[in-house]
Amino acid sequence: MNRAYNFNAGPSALPLAVLEKAQSELLNFNGTGMSVMELSHRSQAYDEVHNKAKQLLKEILRVPDSYDILFLQGGASLQFAMIPMNFLPQEKKAYFVLTGSWSEKALKEASKIGKTDVIASSKEANYTYIPYDFQTENLHDAAYLHITSNNTIFGTQWKKFPKTNIPLIADMSSDILSREINVEQFDLIYAGAQKNLGPSGVTVVIIRKDLLEKANNYVPTILNYQTHANKNSLYNTPPTFAIYMLSLVLEWVQTEGGLPKIEQRNKEKAEIVYRAIDESEGFYKPHAHQDSRSNMNVTFTLPSKELTQQFLEKAKEQNLIGLNGHRSVGGCRASIYNAVPLEACEKLAQFMADFRKKH
Repeated sequence: MNRAYNFNAGPSALPLAVLEKAQSELLNFNGTGMSVMELSHRSQAYDEVHNKAKQLLKEILRVPDSYDILFLQGGASLQFAMIPMNFLPQEKKAYFVLTGSWSEKALKEASKIGKTDVIASSKEANYTYIPYDFQTENLHDAAYLHITSNNTIFGTQWKKFPKTNIPLIADMSSDILSREINVEQFDLIYAGAQKNLGPSGVTVVIIRKDLLEKANNYVPTILNYQTHANKNSLYNTPPTFAIYMLSLVLEWVQTEGGLPKIEQRNKEKAEIVYRAIDESEGFYKPHAHQDSRSNMNVTFTLPSKELTQQFLEKAKEQNLIGLNGHRSVGGCRASIYNAVPLEACEKLAQFMADFRKKH
């Protein structure tokens, strides 16, 4: 079949090798005579899948023993509420750096639960840059600082993370596993899987154990991080197939050379698309400032809505799928996550050059 060049923002492209392996095992996983989707989550066959995914994440991201890895559900949206429910006591305040729609949503949910404040924001510039210029030394009432590492809608990405004396929490849904990070710089990392980790359905949480010990015990049991840590993320039925797919994606990352190789390739892919924008003499205008450009989501506009519509229609004819920009930014967006091949970015860049010449 002729597979699409998939630039969707999420759910998004999965590695072809992963899909093919899942296909080959779909009806009979490891000689069980059952699909992974049919296995009991209490069975040894599934237990091996579960723990393998956890171990691979630990190895690839170099997660220290002082952290727990949890597999939860509800996406980043549930984490927006769970985090303040567990870690925002009445006498403390949660601080936020606003860099886009998702950090706004995280702030909104936390504000329903406790005291919040915005320490830095680029909202006044329609989130075209990452605001690095802020201090946390004097925030004596701080429960934690929350950031969003990559902003899918606006196409901006943190290039360096803040060094802070208060707990640092990061939503890494759209760029986890795309580059090397120092996990020890963070107290809690969370990520919905549907960008770089696998299909939608599982949310990965990496949490420092000494923070975990401070979790509020008076929240509902299912919303307490300790509940899931104590039960190895098996307190309730986990999204078994999504975790199985996560383990296959992690295996693929290893065979591709690990995060150093993945990061290098992602930079090459982004450079190809940004070059097409920068060499267009203003026909394509980038949304993000150059020093804040995301390697995952390339956002740009064309001279008019009519040309944008033509661009999207012609792109679809060339099998370039999912290039619509978000309504809050307009224009176009190419999401070039790990599984999007270099060839797709080259094809897109060539199409952009050809379209510009005609219009």
